[in-house]
Amino acid sequence: MKFGVVVFPGSNCDRDMYDALKYDLKQDVTMLWHKDEDLSAFNTEDCIILPGGFSFGDYLRCGAIARFSPMMQRVIEFANAGGKVFGVCNGFQILCESHLLPGALLRNKNQQFVCKNVFIKDHESSIYKIPVAHGEGRYYADEQTLNQLEANEQVIFYYCDENGNVTDDANPNGASRNIAGICNENRNVFGMMPHPERACSADLGNTDGRSIIKNLLMTAQLAGTK
Repeated sequence: MKFGVVVFPGSNCDRDMYDALKYDLKQDVTMLWHKDEDLSAFNTEDCIILPGGFSFGDYLRCGAIARFSPMMQRVIEFANAGGKVFGVCNGFQILCESHLLPGALLRNKNQQFVCKNVFIKDHESSIYKIPVAHGEGRYYADEQTLNQLEANEQVIFYYCDENGNVTDDANPNGASRNIAGICNENRNVFGMMPHPERACSADLGNTDGRSIIKNLLMTAQLAGTK
């Protein structure tokens, strides 16, 4: 599996993701400029990553301009063909703007930027401590969509406390039903607000992010064999 990390004007977590993949997870990874249109070096067994940051300065809406970049047109085609796509923070926003994932990311409920470690848990109730850093990370969808996401087990992470309890106090941004990350129905497109790439190095005292990235990719690989 190869990885491509898309770089937009305003991306500021692209190098974090590159370093985490290359040096902590020992993966083959390439940077991809947003104006390029060539994904011929990648096949559906590979993964394209949309990193965090402030693509195009978050003008209009977070991710709204990046969605129309030349590279994103190829990423959308790549995802629709079954290729793996993973968006983190601003990347999650871009995936929703591109309609590769349902719902939207709104301003945080407290109207303030939040930057801290939080706890999240997956559908198997494994708990991870992962940093968040966003001002518009409040996941929102209508009730029908939320019900479908949960019924289809498309919610990949919930905000929780250190014991795994999903509570309002553990929700850093007011996200609907404490949702921290979701995937599409085919389980090849993933988006999450917390930053696993910032928790991959032992030098930082936290490697929970390694498990998250590995587990998501394993899920995508298994889905591709069905």
